[in-house]
Amino acid sequence: MLHMPRRLLASLAFSSILGSGPVAAEMTKSLNINGTTGLIDMPSGEAQDDATFSFSTAFVGPISRSTISFQITERLSGSFRFQTWRDWDTLFPGAASKYNNRSFDIRYQLLKEGQYLPSLTIGLIDFSGQGVFSSEYVAATKSFGDRVKVTAGLGWGRLGSYGSIGEVFGDRPPLTNGDNGTPNADQWFRGDAAPFAGVEVKLTDTWTFKGEYSSDAYLLEDDERGLIERDSPFNFGFEYQKGPNTRYGIYSLYGTEVGFVFHLVLDPKSRATGGVMGAAPVAVKARPPRAADPEAYDGGWVTQPDAGPLLRKNLAKRLAVDGIIIENLAYTAKTVQIRIRNNRIDAGSQAIGRTARALSHVMPASVEVFEIVPVVKGIGASKITIRRRDLERLEFAPNNATLLRERVTITDAGPLPANAVGDSNLYPKFRWGLRPDFRMPEPLKGEAGLRLSASYDFRPGLVLSGAVYGRLVGNVDRSGNPSSSVLPHVRTDGGRYSKFGNPGLERLTLAWYARPAPDFYSRITVGYLERMHAGVSGELLWKPVDSKLALGAELNYSKQRDTDGMLGFDEYDYDVVTGHVSAYYDFGNGFLGQLDVGKYLAGDIGATVSIDRVFVNGWRVGAFATVTDVSAEDFGSGGFDKGIRFTIPLNWALGDETTRNFSTTLRPSTGDGGARLNVDGRLYDSIRDYHSDALDPEWGRVWR
Repeated sequence: MLHMPRRLLASLAFSSILGSGPVAAEMTKSLNINGTTGLIDMPSGEAQDDATFSFSTAFVGPISRSTISFQITERLSGSFRFQTWRDWDTLFPGAASKYNNRSFDIRYQLLKEGQYLPSLTIGLIDFSGQGVFSSEYVAATKSFGDRVKVTAGLGWGRLGSYGSIGEVFGDRPPLTNGDNGTPNADQWFRGDAAPFAGVEVKLTDTWTFKGEYSSDAYLLEDDERGLIERDSPFNFGFEYQKGPNTRYGIYSLYGTEVGFVFHLVLDPKSRATGGVMGAAPVAVKARPPRAADPEAYDGGWVTQPDAGPLLRKNLAKRLAVDGIIIENLAYTAKTVQIRIRNNRIDAGSQAIGRTARALSHVMPASVEVFEIVPVVKGIGASKITIRRRDLERLEFAPNNATLLRERVTITDAGPLPANAVGDSNLYPKFRWGLRPDFRMPEPLKGEAGLRLSASYDFRPGLVLSGAVYGRLVGNVDRSGNPSSSVLPHVRTDGGRYSKFGNPGLERLTLAWYARPAPDFYSRITVGYLERMHAGVSGELLWKPVDSKLALGAELNYSKQRDTDGMLGFDEYDYDVVTGHVSAYYDFGNGFLGQLDVGKYLAGDIGATVSIDRVFVNGWRVGAFATVTDVSAEDFGSGGFDKGIRFTIPLNWALGDETTRNFSTTLRPSTGDGGARLNVDGRLYDSIRDYHSDALDPEWGRVWR
């Protein structure tokens, strides 16, 4: 093990402070090796900027930590950590194993820093896991100028294991729910409490020095397992940050170890590329005044037999530049309704704006009302009605987006007009694609492969589609051994499907989407629904365009597939009827809630609660938890199904116009309880994109 003289390191830091140049820029809110806001190993009282999303990975001897953190609100943040101890059985000759632990943290900033008061944060570490990392803390941080920050705090659990000042709030009971994922609330802030402290000094615009006194004795790693030696409570180190997104650190830890950390810090509120590249919008074409050219406003053109095909052709040519396809066109002398399919633009409001601009160029002057109906999965999602004179008058007005929205109406799409002009070349339509695919089931664990997909649209709302996936490379453990779960192996045998079915048929389905009534949407899907199950799935959704509330119901019958990725059902003699009733609610500020109650794949009955924060640029970060009548013991490690999920739009990172994204879900453990079918094309998220609650936050892009 490496020994670094602490006196030398401290003197170097002190001389760097004295010799530093002019006053540096304001200090950033740094992260520690655990991937949460803090010093080196200890937490701090600060909070990251609202919505900050960070990925951190750290290495200390045989210990590696990978953490995803998200600043849920200005004060509340959460983290998911995957930690590995290599050489776990080092004290036992001949043994060479590793131990993995997944955990959740949560922290809340009670006070923001003021002129005299420090920022103050209370936090829970590993509050719903195996308890290996379990600890609680209160931390305060105060800035002195724009170069120095000082932190002091009090810790319990692991953070109270060195330098205890006593049991402030009574004894800490032993961990009784070890591996069942239940929050160990009876332990919180109990037992030995120990102080910790530290300082952070900004040396230059890119270099920062940190030093701390740690209250973590590392009893598990040092005394019990012999993985590292902890000779000192003092940690020191330097961090380098060039730009807002990456930060690197190197530290002297515990008097014996050298630690390294890398942080990737992202801001979902802004784009990595600064904007989305694409064709610039054409200017709105203003009509001549009626008095100057009254003949232009004559409606006799509607009687011309070639008017419909000609208008559609000209509109299609203009909209093709933006990846917008015309499904149908209907018109009178005063009103036009155009049904569009947006294949490229990530913001619905921008697609609507581009369509309105095209209409202003093509439609005769007598047409005063533009009705734009976005079509999703073959069905109308909503109807956006824009008066042409508002479009003409407001294009260059100050605050034009707000003024236009005040005059626009968003209503139910309604039925297709009887006089609509379609395009015989749109249906039937065959499409296919071969694309790379990346999966990340856990931090620093992933695989890359190829997905071959194809679809055949018979008519609007009726589509046959399928996909085959083949893994090329990866470091995800794929065991071929059957699960030991006492429940039907509806999910825990997933490794067998990956091992024995590569490549494998992911899905092959026939789906029918429809509008049975105003404000109602329906879906019926039949076939090979997902990698592990096949059957039939039906869904009905009630979602008025101006309502924050939506209600849905789903009923499924499924049979478990063979592991070889083919079409058989011989390995598992298991079928089940499942179903849920669901409530969706938009709480505002981008927060969406969902409650599902019903029967799950293993036959268990319960409920799932999920909350997501959705950003106008397509970012989405959320968490979920499912509790059913399956006991924690029968579920296995983790106790119940829970996890986090996030979606990153590719145009956020690349700047190109595309609606594609990268999505993944991370769970502490995979069990058979609380599992649902992974059916493609569920209704709520697709339909909502063109309803008021989704269009309004992004409405500013209507003029782009």
